[in-house]
Amino acid sequence: MSDKLKLSLSCGRYELTRAVVDGEVEAKGIEFSVLDDDRFRFYSLRRRNEADIAEFSVTEYLRARDHGHPITAFPIYPHRRFRHGYYFVNTSAGIDDPSDLIGRRGGIAGTAPAAGVWMRGILQDHHGVPLGAVDWRENPLEPMDSFDAPLEPHTVTENTLLDGEVDVLIAPRIPQSFDRGDPAIARLFPDHLARSVAYYKKTGIFPIMHVLTIREEIVERQPWVAESIYTAFEEAKRIGYERASDPRRTPLAFFEAAWEDQRDLLGSDPWEYGLSDANRNNLATIVRYTREQGRITREPSVSEIFIELG
Repeated sequence: MSDKLKLSLSCGRYELTRAVVDGEVEAKGIEFSVLDDDRFRFYSLRRRNEADIAEFSVTEYLRARDHGHPITAFPIYPHRRFRHGYYFVNTSAGIDDPSDLIGRRGGIAGTAPAAGVWMRGILQDHHGVPLGAVDWRENPLEPMDSFDAPLEPHTVTENTLLDGEVDVLIAPRIPQSFDRGDPAIARLFPDHLARSVAYYKKTGIFPIMHVLTIREEIVERQPWVAESIYTAFEEAKRIGYERASDPRRTPLAFFEAAWEDQRDLLGSDPWEYGLSDANRNNLATIVRYTREQGRITREPSVSEIFIELG
């Protein structure tokens, strides 16, 4: 019979995490039972409450903490994404520049609000579009104080943009209509790659979307757990980089050139874990945006809401 500590884990099976999720890498002294990663429940507080350790949208984590939920976060960031390519406009709305958004109607789609919080913050800080300058329509946020409260249906989808109900859409992923080549939808930033590179060079931020969280009581009872889990996820990331760097694995014609470009811009560890100066700035920025957009009542310090290791 195993004397390891048994903990349940809910985390996406990404290239940089799957060695832990699949059991290839073990956390010393811990036996994980892995929950499925059904994406429609994945980010919710309901799913968070089913697991001892769970991936969570960074902004929903901040909301949960603000509401007193007893969870804390490792400085482990399973998902990051540059967001300049995810603003979409109705081509009949006459929007050619971010300044054209002022006084318009906007929509925020998606179940996880981290994308929307980052993207409104970026418009505010870097493109001269104040938070109140767009009449934003959002999908309802999940209730934080009751697990029994029903989830409200989504009211903002890509059809909201196509039908002209909003002029600009903030999307968590590429809309199907855009992939199909629908002439009614276009990117706000056709040069989104160059914009993202310029944004990174200016800020040093590769936006953190998700964090890995744990019940506070586990760390309080078993402080060694934090280092064990962190070490396992670091090793999984190392294996993921090694696996992903093989050009035979990815059907991308100019893979090696893209890999080299990424390394030249972002360094050898773009998905860096821990609380380096760069990550603290990244996290402090999303904390500020989350408070400015009314999702939390105060701005906690990074040290308050992340486990400091070493």
